[in-house]
Order: sequence, then structure tokens, then C-alpha cells
Amino acid sequence: MTKKASARHILVDSKEKCEEIKTQIEGGSEFADLAKEHSQCPSGKQGGDLGEFSPGQMVPEFDQVVFQEEINKVHGPVQTEFGYHLIEITSRS
Repeated sequence: MTKKASARHILVDSKEKCEEIKTQIEGGSEFADLAKEHSQCPSGKQGGDLGEFSPGQMVPEFDQVVFQEEINKVHGPVQTEFGYHLIEITSRS
């Protein structure tokens, strides 16, 4: 059976900005609102939602977090070729 996961993310261009947004989320701000406001990925318009995907569909650094780390927790900053991400895994099967 193929593994699948659903996640949402926020993509920004600096580690500092990423950490700043993470602090806001930990302080009670809504992930989706911050994604709409700050994310440089088109998924930002959907609150950062990337939908469901399998291993290998995302860059390796992203997959590593999504398929191994704790669910419903905000991970990051995670650096990829695109910038710095905050990643929240919403489900995994």
C-alpha cells in the first residue's frame, strides 16, 4: 500500500521570517490566515493546503518531514530549493 499524506505549508524567503510566522502560530494565530498573507506558494490562497500526495511528489526535504514527523504539529523552518517552509501534516495513511 502506498503511503499518502495531506499537509499545508507556508513558503517564505528567509529563515527569520519563517521563525517569526511560527511564533505567531504558536501564539494562537491561524495557520491558514498566515499562509494567505505570507506564503509565496500558489497554495497560500487555499490557506497553504497542498491536498493529498505520495512520497516522491514533493522535494526530498519536504517528504522527509511529511512522512516521518509528528502529525498536527507545525514543523520548520525546513529549507528547500524554493525557500523556507513551515509544514503542518494534517493526515497520513
